[in-house]
Formats: sequence, C-alpha cells, structure tokens
Amino acid sequence: MKKIVLFIVLAQFFGTSLWFVGNIVIPQLPGAQDNPDVVSQALSAVQIGFILGTLIYAFLSIADRFSPSKVFFFSAVFAAVANALLIIPNLNVDLLISTRLITGFFLAGIYPVGMKIASDYFEKGLGLTLGLLVGALVLGTALPYAIQLGDISYDPKIIVLTTSNLAILGGILILIFVPDGPFRKKQSKLDFGLLPKIFKQNNFRKAAFGYFGHMWELYTFWGLLPLFLISLKAKTNLQFDLPLWCFAIIGIGCISCFIGGFISIKKGSKWVASLALILSGICCFVSPLLFTFGPMPAAWQVSLSFIILLIWGFAVVMDSPQLSTLVAQSTAPELRGTALTITNCIGYVITIASIQAVSWLSDFIEPQYFFVVLGLGPIFGLINLLKLRSR
Repeated sequence: MKKIVLFIVLAQFFGTSLWFVGNIVIPQLPGAQDNPDVVSQALSAVQIGFILGTLIYAFLSIADRFSPSKVFFFSAVFAAVANALLIIPNLNVDLLISTRLITGFFLAGIYPVGMKIASDYFEKGLGLTLGLLVGALVLGTALPYAIQLGDISYDPKIIVLTTSNLAILGGILILIFVPDGPFRKKQSKLDFGLLPKIFKQNNFRKAAFGYFGHMWELYTFWGLLPLFLISLKAKTNLQFDLPLWCFAIIGIGCISCFIGGFISIKKGSKWVASLALILSGICCFVSPLLFTFGPMPAAWQVSLSFIILLIWGFAVVMDSPQLSTLVAQSTAPELRGTALTITNCIGYVITIASIQAVSWLSDFIEPQYFFVVLGLGPIFGLINLLKLRSR
C-alpha cells in the first residue's frame, strides 16, 4: 500500500503542476509581456475551466461510472496537450486564454479524481493519504515564489514541455501501477437527479459546508498575501524579503497537511479540521494588529509578524485534506467521485466570490482589514463541522 500512496502522490503532483506552472511561465510569454491584464485573465481561465470541468464531471458522474484510473490518465493527457499549446509561436491572446481554460477543465479529472482513487484504497487512514496529496499541491503553489528567490533565468518553453511530459507520466503511473481500488463500487447508470440526492445526506452536507467555509478563506489569503505584505511593509517600514515570506507562509502548509494527516489517525479528521478552522479564524480577526505593534524594536516586529503569519499559513490549509476526507466518508462508495468533484466545483466558485468581495471592499477599507472579512469562512465552516456526526 505504501507504493500505491507514493504513485498517487507523485501522479497528483505531476498532474497538478499544469495548474501552477502558469504563474511561472505566462508572464514570460511574448503575448503576455507588458500586459498584466492578459496574465490575470489567463490565470482566471484555469479556475473557470476547473469549475466547468468539475461541474460536468460531477453531473455525469464520470469518476463513479467509469474506471477512475482511466479517467485520471485521459484527463492528464488532454490537460498536458492543452498546456503544451502555450509554446506555439506568436500565440495570440485569445488562444492563450483558451488553452488555459481547457487545461483547467481537464484538471477536474486529476485533482478530485486523485482523491477518489485514494478513497477507493484507504477506508482507514484516508486523512493521512489526502494530507500527502494536498501537501504536494500546496508545495507546488509556493513554487513560483521559490523561483523568484534566486532570480533564476529559465526558458518558458522548457518548463511548459517538462510539466506536460510530467503530467502524462503521472497519468501513466496511475494507469499501470494504480488499478481501481478494492473499496471501489461502480455506479451502474447515469442519474441526473444524483446531485440533489447527495446534498440531502446530512453528514455530507455538513462536511461540504465545512469545506466551503474553508475555501472562502484559503485562496483569497494566498492570492492577496503579497498585497497584504506590501502594505505591511509600507505602513510599518519593516524590512523583509517579500518572495521569501510568501514562499515560507504558503509553503509551510505542505508540512501542516502532512502533520494533520498523521494526527488524524489518532484524533480523527473532524478534530484536525476543527482545530485548523479555529486557528485560522483567530488569525483573520487579529491580522490588523500586525500593523499596530506599537513601540518595539524593528527586529522584534519583523519576527513577531513572521511567526503569526507562519501560524496562519500552517493552519489555513491543514483542514483541506481532512474536510475532503470527511466528504468522502460521508458518502456511499459508489458516489464518492461525484461528491468530491461537486464539492470542489462549489468550493472554487466560492473562492472567486471571496476574492471579488474583498476586491470590492478594498475601495472602502484599508489593506490591513482585508483579511478580517475572511474570518466569516472559518466561523461558518466550524459551525457546520461541529454538527457533523463523528464516525
């Protein structure tokens, strides 16, 4: 089983590398240079494509009706091909955005389907396995900031082709070494009324709502972290390395996912997710205090700010794999793929709503108060999670 976990984690990391590679290479492409609007549109296209993909995958119950290993393989291949189109000479803006949209669409067959495959192998210890999966994804999210640290020069074409080949390799690993798991139960027929039926299950609904509260906070925190730190630097005159702090604050989430996975074996996924929501919620509400430490040595202010933000980065994603575990465990085996996929779909819609809400509020509030709004997510998630009946 250890080999199965290794293959799933590697395949998931290779496949989802197509997601965060855009943050690295798109600003260097000829069609996007000196045009920040193109960069933001291309990055948003991946999110929109993923939402559309998860909606269709869930509506058609693809991961439950067909072999999830084969679904993962073909999705990885199609996503890799779409990603490789970025190296087309003189790529125009419309085609660039379209390729990212298609890549995001087929990522719907990689990320949630990878979790479905794991749930088919591990009825016990699923929290640990998903902790490893999500931890690898978090590390990839922090990767662009690591590259900025060393002022590394790179050829975007090499990175695009490398990640496309890795994604295909990930699909091959799943297809050859990770056949359908022993706990998989196939859904026999297409049922268009399945999604409402899933949401009528009380435990699933509470677990999913917990996940939605978590998603309200997570990606907005990650996305606006550089702006928050720039504002902190300007208002307090603190001196620190922005890429280093971003990498450390986001990247520490990789470690927290691993640690949370191990803790879940003894304490349970509900306990770990609840603790993470409490910690990250507290961080949301105390975040303005980072700007008002009062008279103290600058070195102390930098150290204290860094420690608080590290705790936040640790807590903000530790609940993610555990909430997905609760979603999977709250659903019948033949419906898990659909449940995980629709939960991801709605969760990512919520991330867009959260980012837009904070962006709108930015016209009325100072940057130090941006993250207070995010505290509503952990509160909502925790309220629902505490109502979840433990297994």
